[in-house]
Amino acid sequence: MESTAKKMATSPLTVKMVMIDLDGTLIDTVPDLAAAANRMLADLGRAVWDEAHYRVWIGNGVPRFVKRALTGDMLAEPEPKLFEQALALFRKHYGAAVSDLSRTYPGVVEALERLQAQGFSLACITNKAEAFTLPLLKNLDLHKYFKLVLSGDSLPKQKPDPLPLQYACRHFGIDSAHGVLVGDSSNDVQAARAAGMPVICVTYGYNHGHDIRQSLPDAVVDSLTELPPYLRLYA
Repeated sequence: MESTAKKMATSPLTVKMVMIDLDGTLIDTVPDLAAAANRMLADLGRAVWDEAHYRVWIGNGVPRFVKRALTGDMLAEPEPKLFEQALALFRKHYGAAVSDLSRTYPGVVEALERLQAQGFSLACITNKAEAFTLPLLKNLDLHKYFKLVLSGDSLPKQKPDPLPLQYACRHFGIDSAHGVLVGDSSNDVQAARAAGMPVICVTYGYNHGHDIRQSLPDAVVDSLTELPPYLRLYA
C-alpha cells in the first residue's frame, strides 16, 4: 500500500470531478447518530448502547443502522413491526438534532477550499437520506462547496452500487476515468471499482472496525489536506 501511495504522489491522477463521502470522511456524525438511536431504544424500553458500538455499526444507510441498534448484530433482521416502529422513532429523533454534536474533521474546510480554488468540480455522494444530508451540510456550512449532492435515496441504488458515481459522471459530462471517489469504507472502494474509477480513502473514518487498507484503495490519507497533491486538474 505504501508503494502505491508513493507512486501516486509522483504521478497524480488527472481528474475533473472529486466525489467525497459524507459520514466518516467529511463529518464525524456518530455522536448525533448514537444519541438518536439511544433515544429510539429508550422509547421502546430497550437497553442503550455506548458510542463505540455505533462507530462499528455506521454505514450502509439508516435502515441497516437501526437494525443493528435493535439486534446488536451487523446482519441480523429484527421483527418487521418492531423495525418499522423503531425506524420512525429514529428518523424523528435524528431529524430534530442532526447536527447538534456532529463536527467536520480537522482539515476538511481547508481541503475543500483548495480543491474548489484549483477548479475541481466537487460532489458529495452519501448513503445518508436526503432529509438528513442537506440540513447537515447546510448547518455545518459545507453545502456551498458542492455542485452536486447525491443522497442514499436520490437514486434507485446506493453505494456500493456504482449508480451514484455513474450518475455524477453524466451530470458533469465526464467519463469515469476523470473522476475520483474519496471515502472511508469498503463500500466506497467497491463502488469506485465497479464504476471504473480510482478511489482514495481516509484512515480515520468508519469501516466497521477494519483497516481500510485491507480494501486496497489506490491510496490512503490521514487528512483531506493531503488530498490535493494526488490530483491534477483535467482540462
